Amino acid sequence: MAYRETVKIRDRKAAQREALLAAAEGLVREGGFAALTIQALATRAGVGVGTVYRYFRAKDTLAAEVFRLATEREVAAVADALHHQTGAAAKLEQAASRFARRALRAPRLAWALIAEPVDPAVDTERLRYRAAYAALFEQMIEAGVRAGELPLQSPKLSAAALVGALAEALVGPLADHQADEHVVQQLIRFCLRAVGAADPTAPEVSHEQVC
Repeated sequence: MAYRETVKIRDRKAAQREALLAAAEGLVREGGFAALTIQALATRAGVGVGTVYRYFRAKDTLAAEVFRLATEREVAAVADALHHQTGAAAKLEQAASRFARRALRAPRLAWALIAEPVDPAVDTERLRYRAAYAALFEQMIEAGVRAGELPLQSPKLSAAALVGALAEALVGPLADHQADEHVVQQLIRFCLRAVGAADPTAPEVSHEQVC
């Protein structure tokens, strides 16, 4: 008779795998993907190296899975911010704000996701990560153009440019742990200007002040 796993065994294996991934992300949060090794994970999780290999055949497989789960959570957070706003400017402000502020709260993890040199398997996930963000921005910009809130432009190109600019602008501050609220506000204003949106946080200027 062929061996068949029981529900209890499957649940136990699933729980073990989730515990290993949580421990692996903890290592990345502290030291980036460079700190994530099979031995380090085994030590952190309190299991043998063989147990880790039972779930992840190599470090690059493990790292790619950690990256995928972490970035799915980040993209979902930005998508949630967009869901609660109306109007292109408000949506873009919230998207940029959520992206930057979450990065500030976990600068080492954010730097690892955005810019740390990684294995090819993780780099592939990074491309998917940026594409997922770009898709959110593209939908938002396209809706703004249709509604007449934003000037005519290529939503796809503008979205890719915004995602690239946000990531690139945060690389230095995150690596040096120097990002602050001023950085967030400057990024928001840049994004709004880049797509031709009105800045809802900018003070109103009267005709007399202009003249």
